[in-house]
Amino acid sequence: MFHIALGSDHAGFALKERVKAELREFGFPIDDVGTFSKDPVDYPDIVAKVADAIMSGKAQRGILLCGSGVGASVTANKFPGIRAAICHDIYSAHQGVEHDDMNVLALGARVIGDEVAAELCRAFIDAKFTGEDRHVRRLGKIKAIEEQFYKGR
Repeated sequence: MFHIALGSDHAGFALKERVKAELREFGFPIDDVGTFSKDPVDYPDIVAKVADAIMSGKAQRGILLCGSGVGASVTANKFPGIRAAICHDIYSAHQGVEHDDMNVLALGARVIGDEVAAELCRAFIDAKFTGEDRHVRRLGKIKAIEEQFYKGR
């Protein structure tokens, strides 16, 4: 079982609390990095905390919630080693892990309901990277692009 960093902005707060309760029922250790109320916050600040937890090894996966999921996903993908995607369907939630070693799931709290969010989180968490040659090769290319960008600038 692995550790999950969980975060949301104010728009995702209520759904984050429901997701957190669901994940705890399944026994997953959760690091809730905020926000802790419906008071307005800037999602990049929360995303940075989830990304930091993964980059430092404190968490192996992250779940982010904002109004649409777009801002959280865009921001998360700015951090080295973070592979985030918005998933509002079960197939993408598990396939993103299996083929792309996705480590952050972004959800739009204004787009999906409680039950769908719970199902997406379960699919994401239960999925495992296949390690197939073609997927490893593609990940290697993604990592090379990332390394080139960060070294060259």
